[in-house]
Amino acid sequence: MSEGNPTAPYVALLARLVRPFPDFDFAFIKPLRAEAVALLALAPGARVLDAGCGPGGSLPFLVEAVGPSGEVVGIEISPEAAINARRRLARHRWCNVRILEAAAQSVELEGAFDGLLMFAAPDIYASEEALDNLQRHLVPGARVVFFGAKTSRRRGGWILNPMLRALFPRVSFRTTPVPDDAPWHLLAPRLEALTIREHFFGWLFLASGTWKAGAFARPANQVPGSS
Repeated sequence: MSEGNPTAPYVALLARLVRPFPDFDFAFIKPLRAEAVALLALAPGARVLDAGCGPGGSLPFLVEAVGPSGEVVGIEISPEAAINARRRLARHRWCNVRILEAAAQSVELEGAFDGLLMFAAPDIYASEEALDNLQRHLVPGARVVFFGAKTSRRRGGWILNPMLRALFPRVSFRTTPVPDDAPWHLLAPRLEALTIREHFFGWLFLASGTWKAGAFARPANQVPGSS
């Protein structure tokens, strides 16, 4: 995250362009969102975290999955994106959705959650501090699903991989990890039955697994890296 600016450049531009259209989402992304939510295997009445919810593109799928008796809590660090998410919420009059404008690394949550979605949120799924904070609120056996960009090992990767790696720092936070061929390396030891599905010739991935009870848990007052 850039100091003093919680909104990445591409997010600021896109959020303002689509603000008059609360339900806007890219057509090719919607099926991936539906697939991601299906992998969460949420039951009616479940509570789910949408960490890095952005303008709320995954909210319709999550609301449908948990039903009126469940709850969806979106976490978004960018005020620009959070405005769009709240506009979407207001348009649909969802009573069981909350948007928390905060960093996943420090957001204060109440209660336990049955699932965690991190869709296009590398600053969260590649952050030990964020994962430590969120995992304290996951029930044993909670499903975790995350989606993002990666470099490709397939034919043509050697041409486009350098372009992808060069583009990321220009449109993202300075702290956003540059894509590599295994962006799930921090989460892999924390999950059981980790499954990776590649999309778009290996440049996008959708990963899912079950949270290991007590995996890498730290006391709430312990700073990462301290003894």
